[in-house]
Amino acid sequence: MIHVPFVTEPAAPHQQPAENSRHGRLSVRLCEPVAVSDRTGLIRFEGPVAELLAMVYVPAPADGRPYRVALLLHGAGGSPRQGLDLLLSTADEHRLLLVAPKSASGTWDLIVDGFGPDVRRLDRVLEEVLDAHPVERMVVGGFSDGASYALSIGLTNGDLFDAVLAFSPGFAAPLVVHGQPRVFVSHGTGDRVLPVDTCSRRLVPRLEALDYRVTYEEFDGGHEVPQAVVDRAVSWMLSGDGARQA
Repeated sequence: MIHVPFVTEPAAPHQQPAENSRHGRLSVRLCEPVAVSDRTGLIRFEGPVAELLAMVYVPAPADGRPYRVALLLHGAGGSPRQGLDLLLSTADEHRLLLVAPKSASGTWDLIVDGFGPDVRRLDRVLEEVLDAHPVERMVVGGFSDGASYALSIGLTNGDLFDAVLAFSPGFAAPLVVHGQPRVFVSHGTGDRVLPVDTCSRRLVPRLEALDYRVTYEEFDGGHEVPQAVVDRAVSWMLSGDGARQA
């Protein structure tokens, strides 16, 4: 497991117009679909040489009603399916369109060498999803390294994402911040991979000091995401409908 030093305070919003993937900024925005797709269920997104870029789950029916997109990020050495499984049990009931990319390297670019290739990949996959499906809201979430990346991307793009779901994160390291998404953090008190004392118990007060609205839950367990925590996170996410901040 590669660790990044805890970042105590994100930088002020970037003032130059050339914000791009090097700063963790996504260019994709909510829009009307170009051509509405009727495909539902599990869908593979592949690159030009059959490289798996992402897995997507689209709940049925494809009847024109808008979805809520949940961008889900796997942990170090993980797979898109592991990202997808974070909320798959709740997707049909709550009409969550799940988008689970594969990191270009063994973990997310920020942790390896700074923002770049994975930001561009997120943009590419999300653009394809938004071109094919009606979407009214977006959230980002993840587990372990994916939770750290979800926090970093979510705070950087809080004008795009309503909320961030961070299951057992290690840190948050946005280079720029936009908007003010709500944040849900969970962590096991027996976590030996990313110990709660040096991770979430330090991270959450910092976020609160920066005026982010944080809901924090600890549970008896290790480096995992219990179903009960998933259910509470989804209920929390849905409870914020109508409370978007730009």
